[in-house]
Amino acid sequence: MTIHPVLSEVRIGALRLRNRAVVAPMSRVSTAGDGVPTDAMAEYYAEFAAGGFGLITTEGTYIDAEFSQAYPDQPGIVTERQTEAWRVVTDAVHAAGGVIALQLMHAGALVQGNRHGDRSIAPSAVQPLGVKMAAYGGEGPFAMPEAATRADIRRIAGGFGAAAERARVAGFDAVEIHGANGYLIDQFLTGYTNQRDDEYGGDPAGRVRFAVEVVRAVRAAVGPDFPVGLRLSQTKVNDFGYRWSGAGEAETIFRAAGAAGVDYLHLASEGRDWYDTAVLDSGETVTRLARSVTGLPVIANGGMHGPELARTVLEEGHADLVALGRGALANPDWPRVIAAGDRPAEFDRGMLDPVVTLAGQRSWARARHGQVSVVR
Repeated sequence: MTIHPVLSEVRIGALRLRNRAVVAPMSRVSTAGDGVPTDAMAEYYAEFAAGGFGLITTEGTYIDAEFSQAYPDQPGIVTERQTEAWRVVTDAVHAAGGVIALQLMHAGALVQGNRHGDRSIAPSAVQPLGVKMAAYGGEGPFAMPEAATRADIRRIAGGFGAAAERARVAGFDAVEIHGANGYLIDQFLTGYTNQRDDEYGGDPAGRVRFAVEVVRAVRAAVGPDFPVGLRLSQTKVNDFGYRWSGAGEAETIFRAAGAAGVDYLHLASEGRDWYDTAVLDSGETVTRLARSVTGLPVIANGGMHGPELARTVLEEGHADLVALGRGALANPDWPRVIAAGDRPAEFDRGMLDPVVTLAGQRSWARARHGQVSVVR
C-alpha cells in the first residue's frame, strides 16, 4: 500500500510541518464570557496535536475591544489576561508535539453578541442576510451595521496587527487572518455588502484593498519570518449559495493577497462539499488557481476527512494541504488513522447539537463513549 500523500512533510514560510493535515478553525465559544481561553480549550487543542495533525488552527478570535467580537463566549486576544491564557494553550500544544496558528477575526456586520457594545460596523450600511445562529447563542435578525469610515478602516487594520503581535507573545507559531465566511474582510470583498464608491469599493481590485491593508499591518507587526495566512471563501455562514463572479475575480483577490505578503492561502467551503464550492466558470478549481497565481501553499477544505478525496486533491495539484473541521472532531487522531490504513469515524451531528461548545461535546462523549475523549 502506498503512503498517503497527506503524511508527507511540507513547509509554510519558516515552518516545517510533519504532515499536510490541518485542523480547520471551528468556533467553540467556550470561554466564561470574558474572552479568556480556558484549561478545557488547552486540552481540546492539545488533543489534536497528540493525534498527529501537522497544523492546528484556533477558532476565530476577536482582535479589539470595539466591534470585532462575533459571539458570546468567543475568545479574544486583546487583554494581557487573554494573552497569558493563550500561552497555556500554546504550551499544551507544543508539549504534545504540535504546531498552532491563531485565527484573527473581525465580525463586521455578523454580530451575535459583543460584550464591548451594541453597535456593529461594515463596509456599508446593508442589512445582513439571514438570521443569527442558535447553536452559537444567537436569535433573530442581525442588527443594521454602520458604514466604516476611512479612520475606522485604518484603526481596524492596525488592530489586526496589534493582535498578531500579541499572538506571537502568546507563543503561537503562526497567525491566520479570517477573510472568509461572511465576516468583515469578506464583507469588503463581496459586492452586495460593499456598496462603497471610494477606493475600498467598486470592482474586485477596490474591494480587496482592505484585505491587503490588513495583511500588510499584520506583516509589519510580526516581521518577515513569522508565518501569516489568509482564509478566504466564496460561501458565507449566512449565504451558502454565494460565488465569486468567476476566475477573473478570484485571480484578482489571490494576486493581491500574495503581493501583500501572506505565506499561505486557506480556501474554506463553509461546511459544503469541496467539489461544490471549488470549480470556477473556467473549469479550474479555486484552490489550484490560487496555487498557480501566487506560488504559495494552499489549504483546501470541505469533506477532506475522506482519504480518497484528500489523496485526489493533493496528487492532482489542487492544494498542498487539507483542512478538516467536523472530520477532525470525529477523529482527533486522523493522521494516525490514515497512516494505519483505517477508515475514519463518521461525524455525529449530536456532537454539536444543540450548542457547539466544548461542554456540549463532553456531554455527548460521555453519553456515547463513557469518557470525555474520543481519541482511539
